[in-house]
Amino acid sequence: MVPAWPLVHAAVFALAVLQALASDTFTAAVYEHAVILPRATHKMVSPDDALALMNRNMDILEGAIKEAARQGARIIVTPEDGIYGWLFTREAIYPYLEDIPDPKVNWIPCTDPTRFTPAPVQERLSCMARNNSIYVVANIGDKKSCNSSDPSCPSDGRYQYNTNVVFDSEGKLVARYHKYNLFMSEDQFDYPKEPEAVTFETPFGKFGIFTCFDILFREPAVVLVSELQVDTVLFPTAWMNVLPFLTAVEFHSAWAMGMGVNFLAANTHNTSKSMTGSGIYAPDGARAYYYNMKTEDGHLLIAELDSHPRLSPASPPAVSWSSYASSVEGCLPDEHDFSGFIFYDQFTFTELTKPEGNLTVCQKDLHCHLSYKMAGKQEDEVYVLGAFDGLHVVEGQYYLQICTLLKCRSTDLSTCGQPVETAQTKFDMFSLSGTFGTNYVFPEVLYSGVQLAPGEFEVLNDGRLISKTEPTKPVVTVTLFGRWYEKD
Repeated sequence: MVPAWPLVHAAVFALAVLQALASDTFTAAVYEHAVILPRATHKMVSPDDALALMNRNMDILEGAIKEAARQGARIIVTPEDGIYGWLFTREAIYPYLEDIPDPKVNWIPCTDPTRFTPAPVQERLSCMARNNSIYVVANIGDKKSCNSSDPSCPSDGRYQYNTNVVFDSEGKLVARYHKYNLFMSEDQFDYPKEPEAVTFETPFGKFGIFTCFDILFREPAVVLVSELQVDTVLFPTAWMNVLPFLTAVEFHSAWAMGMGVNFLAANTHNTSKSMTGSGIYAPDGARAYYYNMKTEDGHLLIAELDSHPRLSPASPPAVSWSSYASSVEGCLPDEHDFSGFIFYDQFTFTELTKPEGNLTVCQKDLHCHLSYKMAGKQEDEVYVLGAFDGLHVVEGQYYLQICTLLKCRSTDLSTCGQPVETAQTKFDMFSLSGTFGTNYVFPEVLYSGVQLAPGEFEVLNDGRLISKTEPTKPVVTVTLFGRWYEKD
């Protein structure tokens, strides 16, 4: 059967319009929100009281969404727990939950609010997106009834999920993600029976989404990037900073570089919980970021990104992470080697006793090599080169290989690995590498005052993390953070 020519012309025209609308770049926004928290209680509040609290938070988020749209943002990410906080038992959070349908139902809550069970939060988020012509990413709670025929059904007869939702610029629900890797204090939630790999297409790239602790595990984080080839990852989080490697801005920036994707990270802001650090990150470094432990203010970030970063001329080349370090002479016993702990992991350290030189430190199969030259080392500051090769087992179990140059808390070597935010010593140059058994290695450089170093370092094809220019600020840590997922 020969198709009618008008239909052919219409199809060609539609394709041309889509191609014209497709963007090489787009403007993105993230909002770090100082969440208004409920009173701590083990009892359920009324649905009206729960909605009242959520509306107070959504009032603030709506202001950020309007401003982001006014400045041309196509998408905005808001934080995990950003609408109701985290002070809940399983029972107490129930009035804050809504039944979130599968996006396949093709639903715009703003224009059809009664199609499903009452969902005032979804309705309002949908209207925020529709009224401002912007994609809105938010974190809310999903509830799903179950019964005794399901052997894993909780005793209260329902599943409760920490859930991300995405509404497109028309207000349609286009994505729903249930958090799989729950943090140890999330007793109020269940995790889905299987990890979800959630993606959606836009005129400005292919997006994937997951939540907070998920980033440290293969599923769904690596699956989205390596197998489903998303361009941009959306990341609502409630990240409690842990120096020296897991401070939000340094690790999220490093993850974007190591995975070769854009990364939109929106953190909650609560200094008593060490929660701050949001950013808009590209594979070549941070486009915008925010870290503030001094005040309790929210903050809007806006920046431009490549829609398809893998096609960008700035996209970093593939790295053979163990190439250079494997060519360096192996470890020999050194009188300056000693053991110390970082976040309960036992590292092997060696002290930088000279103003410049070459050092190697080893643990198991990991050999870490450093070439360096300090600029005016301070007498009261000590730096070490450290290696860790093993299974981390504190708040979760995951296998790490880490090479790090870091400043100790004091001249007492027993403080090496303890949190440090400030330094005075600069480095004229550094080159750090390791014999990694994994291709998933994330390069971190953190300056004094928890500042990033965009444009001042690079990773060479042979696996060396080097200073590209003379560092402009004192160095707190230079790290290659490796995740060996297959050994978990």
